[in-house]
Amino acid sequence: QVQLVESGGGLVQAGGSLRLSCAASGGTFKQYAMGWFRQAPGKEREFVGGVSWSGGRYYADSVKGRFTISRGDAKNTVILQMASLKPEDTAVYYCVADPKVSVPSDYVGQYDYWGQGTQVTVSS
Repeated sequence: QVQLVESGGGLVQAGGSLRLSCAASGGTFKQYAMGWFRQAPGKEREFVGGVSWSGGRYYADSVKGRFTISRGDAKNTVILQMASLKPEDTAVYYCVADPKVSVPSDYVGQYDYWGQGTQVTVSS
């Protein structure tokens, strides 16, 4: 029933910025952990960042200081603001949600719901 839809992906020059949005529907999202993963060509899916139900933020070391994740008051939207983008940030980015916990983790298997993904390409 829960649906996550990402938007905002595209092509950007290295050093530029891009904002990804995730719109969630079909659930209450009370105390849901939500966040973002990404998968680059030839690589495994990896954690990017997450937000707790209370607003706590968590980031992978590779994006810390460059990416900012936030959550709306309604708890049904998640934003990933990306700055100082690098070619290695090129990947398909997925929005995720877990109704069982309020704090996100970097464990892929935690999340019950995944969006369709949006492509981010960073050119040098």
